[in-house]
Amino acid sequence: MIYKCIIAYLIINLIVLLLYGIDKWKAKHHKWRISEAALIMAAVFGVFGAYGGMHLFHHKTQKPKFYIGVPAIFVAELVLVLVLHHFM
Repeated sequence: MIYKCIIAYLIINLIVLLLYGIDKWKAKHHKWRISEAALIMAAVFGVFGAYGGMHLFHHKTQKPKFYIGVPAIFVAELVLVLVLHHFM
C-alpha cells in the first residue's frame, strides 16, 4: 500500500514539474499562460515538482509568491507530516 502512495506522489510531482515547464514554454512563445494561482495550487500537491520546475526551467524564481511561497508550502507540509506521525 505504501508503495502505491509513493508512486502516486512521484507521478503528481512529475506532473507539477511538467506544468511549470509548460508554463515557461508558453511564456517564451507568447501563448495563453497557466495562472499563478493554479501553479501555487499545484505546488500544494507536488511541492518537489514545483521547486524542481522553478529551478530547472528558471521559471517564477524572481516572484516572492513563488521563491518564498513554495518553500513555505514545503515547511508547512513537513510540519503537518511530523505532527500526524507523532499522534499516530
